[in-house]
Amino acid sequence: MSEDEDLLVKRELYLENGVHIGTQSQNADMEDYIFHVKKNGLAILDLDTTDKQIRSVANTLRKYPEDEIVVVGRKDEAYQPIKTFSEEIGTKTINGRFMPGTFTNPQSDNFMEPEIVVVTDPEEDKQAVKEASDVDIPVIAIADSGNSLENIDKVIAANNKGEKALATVLYLLADQIKGESEPLGANMEDFTSQPIQVDEEEAAEA
Repeated sequence: MSEDEDLLVKRELYLENGVHIGTQSQNADMEDYIFHVKKNGLAILDLDTTDKQIRSVANTLRKYPEDEIVVVGRKDEAYQPIKTFSEEIGTKTINGRFMPGTFTNPQSDNFMEPEIVVVTDPEEDKQAVKEASDVDIPVIAIADSGNSLENIDKVIAANNKGEKALATVLYLLADQIKGESEPLGANMEDFTSQPIQVDEEEAAEA
């Protein structure tokens, strides 16, 4: 792994917030983003790759009008990170259940035609991923070690199970989109409602 000065934040912050912690399931699609697998089968994600992916995704999203970006998160852990991200950047959000037909049925009350979609978990948000793919909308995903990247155009490899990890990724993504000339109004703590417990031993061994 590279030195801290090459990262958006100190490595310790990524570790403390559990961004590197994968699952005991590893999908072949994610193997290039796994740093190592512990004896108990837990995958540890490569933070240098994650950091570079955050920068790359920010560069991609800057090309789109803010109100043409939709961020999707079905899980409760995604609610506050997505909410604050949207407030800072001006994107649209779908928090909670994704209603079938949102991207594909013009007769639906929830119908929208975004230019790009960001999902916080390709498995939990698979309906959104499928519908976006069906109508040729590019999809960016925050993906864990066990996720499939089918119909995903761009990925940020990170823990997408914990609120604090999602908050860290979306805070840094928002900060990179805004750039130095336009600092965020929110800090990282505003992206999370409750801290998650991180296994200090896992962080130390990563």
